[in-house]
Amino acid sequence: MLTSKSFVKKTKRGAVIKIVREHYLRDDIWCGSELCELCQQESPILQREPHIDSVLCNFPHYILPDTNVLLHQIDILEDNIIKNVILLQTVQQEAKHRNLPVHKRTRDLVANKDKKFYVFTNEHHRATYSERKPGETANDYSDRLIRNAAKWYQDHLQQGKKPVSVVLLSNDKANRDKALEEGLLAYTVHDYVKSLTAKPELVDRLAQLANAEKDRKQKDSDISSDGGRKVLFPEHMSSTQLQTAIKTNKIKQGTFHASTENFREGFVSIHGEEQMIFIKGLANQNRAVNDDIVAIVILPKHQWTCPSSVVAVDNANKEEDAEKDLEEGDELSGTSQPENSRPTGKIVGIVKRNWRPYCGVLQPSNNTGGTRHLFMAAERKIPKIRIETRQAATLQGQRIIVGIDSWPRNSRYPLGHFVRQLGEIGDRDTENEVLLLEHDVPHLPFSEAVLSFLPSLPWGITQEDVAVREDLRHLDICSVDPPGCTDIDDALHCRNIDNGNLEVGVHIADVTHFIRPGNALDDEASSRGTTVYLVDKRIDMVPELLSSNLCSLRGKVERFAFSCIWEITQQAEIVNVRFTKSIICSRAAFTYEEAQLRIDDDSMQDNVTLGLRGLNRLAKILKKKRMDNGALVLASPEIRFSMDSETHDPIEVQQKEMRETNSMVEEFMLLANISVAKKIHDEFPQCACLRRHPTPSPSSYEPVIKAALAKGVELEVDSGHALAESLDKAELPAEPFFNKLLRMMTTRCMTQALYFSSGTLPYEDFFHYGLAAPIYTHFTSPIRRYSDILVHRALAVAIGADKSYPSLLDKQKVQSMCNQLNMRHRMAQYAGRASVALHTQIFFKNKIVDEDGFIIFVRKNAVQVFIPKFGFEGTLFLKGQNKEMDGLFKYNEEECTQIAGDVTLRGFDKVRVQISAETSNIQHQRLRLRLVEPKVPGFSVDPQPKSKDELDIQPPPTKKQKCTNSS
Repeated sequence: MLTSKSFVKKTKRGAVIKIVREHYLRDDIWCGSELCELCQQESPILQREPHIDSVLCNFPHYILPDTNVLLHQIDILEDNIIKNVILLQTVQQEAKHRNLPVHKRTRDLVANKDKKFYVFTNEHHRATYSERKPGETANDYSDRLIRNAAKWYQDHLQQGKKPVSVVLLSNDKANRDKALEEGLLAYTVHDYVKSLTAKPELVDRLAQLANAEKDRKQKDSDISSDGGRKVLFPEHMSSTQLQTAIKTNKIKQGTFHASTENFREGFVSIHGEEQMIFIKGLANQNRAVNDDIVAIVILPKHQWTCPSSVVAVDNANKEEDAEKDLEEGDELSGTSQPENSRPTGKIVGIVKRNWRPYCGVLQPSNNTGGTRHLFMAAERKIPKIRIETRQAATLQGQRIIVGIDSWPRNSRYPLGHFVRQLGEIGDRDTENEVLLLEHDVPHLPFSEAVLSFLPSLPWGITQEDVAVREDLRHLDICSVDPPGCTDIDDALHCRNIDNGNLEVGVHIADVTHFIRPGNALDDEASSRGTTVYLVDKRIDMVPELLSSNLCSLRGKVERFAFSCIWEITQQAEIVNVRFTKSIICSRAAFTYEEAQLRIDDDSMQDNVTLGLRGLNRLAKILKKKRMDNGALVLASPEIRFSMDSETHDPIEVQQKEMRETNSMVEEFMLLANISVAKKIHDEFPQCACLRRHPTPSPSSYEPVIKAALAKGVELEVDSGHALAESLDKAELPAEPFFNKLLRMMTTRCMTQALYFSSGTLPYEDFFHYGLAAPIYTHFTSPIRRYSDILVHRALAVAIGADKSYPSLLDKQKVQSMCNQLNMRHRMAQYAGRASVALHTQIFFKNKIVDEDGFIIFVRKNAVQVFIPKFGFEGTLFLKGQNKEMDGLFKYNEEECTQIAGDVTLRGFDKVRVQISAETSNIQHQRLRLRLVEPKVPGFSVDPQPKSKDELDIQPPPTKKQKCTNSS
């Protein structure tokens, strides 16, 4: 033992505890090299004869990076050419504290056997550890530990028959100079990478830090506008100043959210405060990037303003000047303070950068032969990024990944570096890869470690299984799902019992039988969080052997289930409920349409059909009770693409048809979820995984209330019950689509439903606003949601069917998992919507179609139009984009209308628009809308062409397959 220190600490609850910290040193920690003859090591990692073709280091050597190289040049270290790397404990721990994503990527490198990354615990090795000297800074101490380890390695490895060198990589000049004085080989990572003759293009992946190269000319970071004025941002407060100001409440800390409609605007959400702070102008954004944690100052009230009603569209072929953009934004929103102004602030510092790799394209440039180019991210909220690359000619027309490195005060754009190439723009696989990466969806194939925990085949139910489960194979159970569904989570049954009541069962796939807590399969499922449904593919949460086979409740196959069985009166009153692990054999796997046909066909009187009729009758009663309690019936665009089986292109778009059987299944899934929520909360009041839907603030309904009033409809939003009643009454006989459109707009005003641990909130906050349920959870889809796996495990422990484990009973760990699941669920939804948008764009390629739509929002220069037939929303520009319409419409801000002569456009109005694919912006391809009706004096569009391209819309080829969008 080297040291032993003890001190007392007071906990948050006031208890005083004694903490003892001891530091031990060892002399038997091996170096990890195959050629070492001194260490007694079982499985060395570093190769015997490491060699990289390098002008600087044309001899066998190992690489030893310092902390900053690991943090900022992780893209270099991940390249296949970089192998045999000594990763010090000091470096790894500091990376973990400073950048968790980089730390996770480092762990993946260590786990990759081909990369040969060896973690050396230098702080517990007798020869490499040293205590901190009086007055020594933390950074100097860390550098000294790194040099100590490099020196030990250098001396240690020179004692063998085949000596090998150690090369220290550091961009810190002082650290390199001291290393050279101590006889070490030390280079900047830039010099080392430039010396690699086998891969010269790796230079493009070097991070561009603002102060990485002292000899960089000032013009490389100063961008001048046409008028010769430099665009400068205000200086950020230092970290020390930020901490002091935040503690004294002089400034506020929050998360920056850039606007998707206007790059000059953004918002900052502050934890615990309902209203977000509005940030107007690029100078006030002060180099913040979407999702950064920032510090803001609230401006004086007379400087408050509101978001502009202008929809701003970036032009890929124009390099905007930041000051000019700012002036235009101020002009468009008016110079006087608006009546509906809101708290407005400016960003004074960055608490934490949340930069990530971004997918996108290089902006077309006339800078032939130059190395400096602009990158446009696929995410509209991300600014353009300045990168240096010598591969511009090759990368044009390609989707690429770029990382941000820094954003100096005197640079209009952040500086970044090229990471890797994805594929051609427009290629389906490439575009799917982009949307999965942009939404952080884990989609790599399952690893061998994960697959090793799958059951071996052939698999079957044994007598031991029958002994510990309730045998329900005699029941007439069936499943009802969308067409093409292979991951069948749930099945149902209904039968009469002797006392005149009904027995109803919901049987859910018993996924937890196959996925045990804490193994690699469980870790992967929890990391993925949910199955992601794209238009043309599915990203499974668990391997296909489970999702589509052993867990799927397919027809006429025996399967394990977790059953929720009620005794229900003929009036749908619950008499009792019980839960049991079971064995079932589904009689059939129906689609919604097939089940509906059985119910409607009076000639069919078999037990399965009678059960479906009973379920359908009870479901109608249950739904009416929910509606009477204030549950909401909302709406969202639901479409289905018909896909060509050979090209996989969308050839037809259809609205999903909702039948009684859809509602039937939904009602019993809701009932099962509520019943299970009550059970697990009774058993585990502090750590049950539940789901709540927070009540939206009345102010969030203001846009839809205002739009409805313009149509003479008044919405009551004081409670869910009042809102439900007013939505039911909101009917306009002359406009049959009005009510559905109103419900869609109301849905957008809602807060998001969230998973949470029951011990972290009071019971009154458990309420699910949309369902009007006091308590709720997710139990019915464990194949595709990890939250349901947590609930299954808690329920199994509650009924004595399984054993507990520590993290299941830890409310903080459950809450941490819930936070992760909330993020994954949100990203899966966004990815699904992005997939629909992608295929809609593909569908309209080379097509021009006239179609009816409805105005959702009226803006200063445009109107947002929803097209019911195709289930998408587009922007009809009235100024700036359609030059022939410029000056025809005038915006009435008070009434929120656009007026041209006797034509007035307002919310909910029906219009007819011409839809075509706009491809001039290679990054943000969109659908172009042009107004057909009502006819505006002085403007008309060309008639819809009668071409083969148009005719292709109607008659789909004979070879096709249906794919369901489940976003």
